Amino acid sequence: MRADKIGAMTKRVGVIGGGQLARMMIAPASELGLEIRVLAEQEGMSAQLAATQVGDYTDLETVRAFVKDVDVVTFDHEHVPQDVLRALVADGVQVHPGPDALQYAQDKLVMRAKLAEAGVPQPDWAGVASRDELQSFLDDHGGRAVVKTPRGGYDGKGVRVVSSGADADDWFEAFAGEQILVEELVDFRRELAQQVARRPSGQMIVYPVVESVQKDGVCAEVFAPAPGASERAIEVAAQIGTQIAESLGVTGMLAVELFETSDERLLVNELAMRPHNSGHWTQDGAVTSQFEQHLRAVCDLPLGATDTLRDAACMINILGGPQGVDIDERFAVAMQAYPAAKIHTYGKASRPGRKVGHINVADDDLDEAVYTARAAAAFFA
Repeated sequence: MRADKIGAMTKRVGVIGGGQLARMMIAPASELGLEIRVLAEQEGMSAQLAATQVGDYTDLETVRAFVKDVDVVTFDHEHVPQDVLRALVADGVQVHPGPDALQYAQDKLVMRAKLAEAGVPQPDWAGVASRDELQSFLDDHGGRAVVKTPRGGYDGKGVRVVSSGADADDWFEAFAGEQILVEELVDFRRELAQQVARRPSGQMIVYPVVESVQKDGVCAEVFAPAPGASERAIEVAAQIGTQIAESLGVTGMLAVELFETSDERLLVNELAMRPHNSGHWTQDGAVTSQFEQHLRAVCDLPLGATDTLRDAACMINILGGPQGVDIDERFAVAMQAYPAAKIHTYGKASRPGRKVGHINVADDDLDEAVYTARAAAAFFA
């Protein structure tokens, strides 16, 4: 790329959503010479350091007021309504990822249909709107399946395992004739995640595929690179990720959650078009963190290297945090006991099951990284 083109970089990035992902974009934005502005849902959110406006992201005029003096808009979450996104694009605002791509992260039924059209491997699935339709799917798939609300679910919410058509009656009533998603209950060995970054001009780069471990539907641990992954699995995961990014027109970071099945297939579980929990390890374990990479990508700047800094890295989520104790009080003792652990907190009050921070450890030995990260995280339990 010509030097004059690189110099014409975007200066003001507007992030819709004031959660921890926006918070973790603040430092790399400063390092890149970008001005970051955040539309937070309420006062005192994780990204309050950069919150220039508080308001309803579902209200078009509120969002228009926020974006009027930024050069590009991106997101802390995927929940901004399509009509708001498309109005911004019609106004000439640079939105990354755009609504045409983001719709596939917003609606799981739309995603499944698009991935099927593209020939991407995924579990058997169907859209069902009644007890009888769900029962028919169950009868064809061994009597058990997973049902998901098409929109709004995250961190295990909006997901349940069913064994009877009656097990989702409350959802059928709540969705009033609309379809919900049912998927086969996949026999998987473990869950993997593949991250891809893509610029509007088309450049793409992949991160090492990682293994993620869930606890009660929430990501608890990530091991990078995925231990014991075969060359074939590494190649297939990267191919799936880049195919999805290209075919859906994703700009920014894309996380593809994958099932590695007992018969060594990779099937797509879900998508996220933003920095993702499976990539937090990159802050301290990769040349370019996912947060810097996302900013580079949405600003159409050359993408950074994704090489690991050490042979292995481990990320442990701090879930819930110490009850009745300010989480900051645990910092000093954890730091003193495990100086190799990098502790990141989100400015949130402790609450059972809530993501209030994470700990990264990079090492040339995965077992050592995991031990240190878990031991440091124990101070925040």
